Amino acid sequence: MITPHDSAALPQQSSTANSPAPSTALDRLPLHTPALVTGLHSASGEQEEGTVLRLMEIGFLPGEAVRVVARGGFGVDPIAVRVGQATFALRRSEASMVQVQIGVEVQP
Repeated sequence: MITPHDSAALPQQSSTANSPAPSTALDRLPLHTPALVTGLHSASGEQEEGTVLRLMEIGFLPGEAVRVVARGGFGVDPIAVRVGQATFALRRSEASMVQVQIGVEVQP
């Protein structure tokens, strides 16, 4: 089991032997673009540790399929994100903690 204190050990991005797919933070993922979660950024404080733990608890774990399905007006909060079979509204600051890999074949 991964705890918030272990979040620093989570992978930041993964790569393949041939050519790695582009990697970015979830808040920068274009609408409706399929991607895979590759990791979460390290928490730098107690509040961020709580956010990282909450993100892991709701399913933002390495290997999970993810896509942005909607954004707030004028590109502000919230961001509606589909992870696995669930949809969540995240603040941009929360979404920026999730690292994703674009262009990976996502199995339904």
